Amino acid sequence: MQTQNRILDDLAKLVTNAAGAAQGVKAEIDTLFRQRAEKLLAELDLVTREEFEAVQAMAAAARTENARLEEMLTDLTKRLEKLETKPRATRKKPAKSEMPAKESKKAPDDEAGSA
Repeated sequence: MQTQNRILDDLAKLVTNAAGAAQGVKAEIDTLFRQRAEKLLAELDLVTREEFEAVQAMAAAARTENARLEEMLTDLTKRLEKLETKPRATRKKPAKSEMPAKESKKAPDDEAGSA
């Protein structure tokens, strides 16, 4: 009986060790698979989640700014159209009597001769 127990104990140890080794192999295969997948993704020039979310936030901010600028442009265009469609007041030319009198210019010789 003791030999049977010993055989069963050895068999149990063998199975336990095999299970531990299988878990180690599984972990190694998982690591290898992950490395290969990351290498493949790097070769495909894909972006990470963080990079994608950063660019997505930048695009949302740009769309918001674009909408604001579009509203501003529309408002300015309407204001310009109003200014262009207003009738301009015509200015009257001042009458001759309202115009300032021209001063007569003295010749430089006259000033020098009188001194």
